[in-house]
Amino acid sequence: MTNNNSMMCDLETGICGPAGEGNSEMELIDLTAPSKKVDLYYVTDPICSHCWALEPTLRKFMEEYGQYVNLHTLMGGLLEKWDGFADVSNGISGPGDVAGHWREVGEHTRMPIDGSFWFEDPVTSSYIPSRVYKVVQQKDASLAPVFLRKAREAVFPFNKNISNDQLLIDIVNSIGLNGEEVVKESHLPPAQESLQEDFAMASRLGVRGFPTIIFLNEEQKGVKVVGARPYDNYVQALKQILPEENIQPRSVDTLQHVLQKEGLLFSREIEELYSLAQSDVAAFVEKELAADSYVVEEVLGEKYIKLNQ
Repeated sequence: MTNNNSMMCDLETGICGPAGEGNSEMELIDLTAPSKKVDLYYVTDPICSHCWALEPTLRKFMEEYGQYVNLHTLMGGLLEKWDGFADVSNGISGPGDVAGHWREVGEHTRMPIDGSFWFEDPVTSSYIPSRVYKVVQQKDASLAPVFLRKAREAVFPFNKNISNDQLLIDIVNSIGLNGEEVVKESHLPPAQESLQEDFAMASRLGVRGFPTIIFLNEEQKGVKVVGARPYDNYVQALKQILPEENIQPRSVDTLQHVLQKEGLLFSREIEELYSLAQSDVAAFVEKELAADSYVVEEVLGEKYIKLNQ
């Protein structure tokens, strides 16, 4: 057989092909691995109740289809200050009007929301925790979603004012950063400038409400999903933006691993993630976790699971 500089047949390996290639007798291949990824822009706000309601759906989507997307979370700026603020469509003109709206969202979606703090110690601006988010993101991008989740747990089910500096310091300390340092930096001009960059990007994307999720491909063409929608909407949007890709979900991680990453999960989140009926969650948890490794607690009639420390 003819040999040249680029082709050879190797008697030992039994391979004819380009020199230096294919010299392993056996190797695993994965034809389902995505050849393309899209940018997923998630425009949100720490005090957006429908964003809290979206948590079970978005987590499941990222568990099953995160391999196809590069996630970019943008702060949207829901409430700069109460002076002059009004959300006429939802009947909100002051802090006290928010509580009823929040409670309604919580009851409808079963992601529990208290909201009674709006009458006593209301959030003065969502820009305050948003700036902390931006500082955390700059220090360690992997901790930014952890901070956002803990801030949402604090404000929605556990009824705490996340525009309070000391509370924010405590949350940042809990994720392993220096809370006093981070919160101090959040009050400086660079933090607001970073937040304005998020606002500008959201504006370029044409976002007017939260949550909004936009899938954007290499050609800068996209699919926009506005509001907290059912799971299949996000899967269909991904398939629409990657029509030539063989879109396949990957297996969801074990409950043990998800809890180690998330800290706590509400029943509604476990139901969504593992496609369970509410009545099946207790038996599923008992099967998945060692009996002495977790605790079940309840807030506003909704159970949540967390691992023992």
